[in-house]
Formats: sequence, C-alpha cells, structure tokens
Amino acid sequence: MLKQIKSMLVLITVVFTTAASAQTKDKQSLNSKEQAIVGISGLAGKGELSKLKDQLNAGLDAGLTINQIKEALMQVYAYAGFPRSLRGLQTFMAVLDERKAKGISDELGADASPIVSDKSKYERGKAILEQLSGNKETGPKTGYAAFAPTIEVFLKEHLFADIFERDVLTYQQRELVTVSVLSGIGGVGPMLRSHLNLCLNVGLTPGQLQDFVAVIRKSVGETEANAAQKVLDEVLNNSK
Repeated sequence: MLKQIKSMLVLITVVFTTAASAQTKDKQSLNSKEQAIVGISGLAGKGELSKLKDQLNAGLDAGLTINQIKEALMQVYAYAGFPRSLRGLQTFMAVLDERKAKGISDELGADASPIVSDKSKYERGKAILEQLSGNKETGPKTGYAAFAPTIEVFLKEHLFADIFERDVLTYQQRELVTVSVLSGIGGVGPMLRSHLNLCLNVGLTPGQLQDFVAVIRKSVGETEANAAQKVLDEVLNNSK
C-alpha cells in the first residue's frame, strides 16, 4: 500500500512539473500566430514584398484570419506610411487569390465591433494610451506635444482611438505589429524603445520579446535584428 502511495505521489509530481514547465515555456515564447504577425509586419514595414508572401502564407497556415492579417497590414501605415501598407495589402490580395486557386479556404474572421461611447475620440485615445503605458497623463504637455499640439491630437484620436480601439487584434498583438514595423523601417530607436516598454506593460514577457527579435532576424534581416536587440537589451536592463 505504501509503495502504491509513493508511486501516485511521484506521478502527481511529474504531472504538475510538466504542466508548470509547459506554462513557463508558453510565457517565454511567441506562438505561431504571434511569430507570423512579427514576420508579416516587419517585412511590410521594410517593403520586402517577395518575402512577405511567404510570411502571409505562414500566418494563414498558423490560423490567423484574413481580417486579422488585414488589420495588421492596415496598422502598418501608422508607422511606415500608406505606400508600405497598401503594397502589403495588395500582396495579401495576390496571396489569397493564389490560395483560392489551389482550393484553400481561409477563415475571414470577425470584423471590428462597433464603438458605442459618449466620449470624444481624443478622450478614448488618451484612455487607451494610459492603459497601454500604465501612466496617467497629468500636467502640461511637454516635448513634441507642446511643440506641435496638433500632432498630439492626431496621435490620440487616430492612432489610439481609430486604430488601437479596433478589437480585431489584441493590445499585445498590436504592440507586436508596432515594434516589428519599427524594426523593419529602422532608424527609430527612441520610438522602438517606447513601444518595447509598452509591450512589457501589456503583458508580453522578456522571453517573448527575445523571441520577437529572433523572428526579425530570421524573416527580416540581421541588421534589423541587431538594432532591435540593442534597444531591447537597454529596455530590459532598465526594467530590472
């Protein structure tokens, strides 16, 4: 009897250890859908359309819906401009046509939910940014917001209300889109640093962000990955 009890305790320990290990692994790595979002966004931001086709196929094969990928490509324009976003969408159209011709049926997915609120877009965008950053905006405007108040309004109303408020993608997914596009276009270290901090605030782990750099290295390029790694190291060192 005692031997049986010991065996059961060993079995229970193994089960819990395996589950805990799997849970830790999940938190430390991006899943296949998130990896595809990184590859798609980084390549769209860089404008590498031939490589983008492979990532778009990988994203669909991983289970991303058509609307989720469209949403990521539309968000690209907020950071890399309309030309990159539109070329990405046109490439996606071609990929979908090719897959349809092969008899592949991809899931359309949900569209954005209607926004029902009596608050202005500026107030809604401000609230979303505060949620992403974990900081309340108080006091007078400083920096670019004081120098060019109009762009600060555009940022709140358009980027964080019109775009981030759309629930086709989660905040974590949108931040992955953002840091990937910024890595793809390059030369925007301060903004990348800011959004990597937002990534941590919305629940992405240091391990997942290391995984993000690995995907950038594999899909976008060594130069872009090395630059992103340098900024990420600074962010993680400062967060300790």
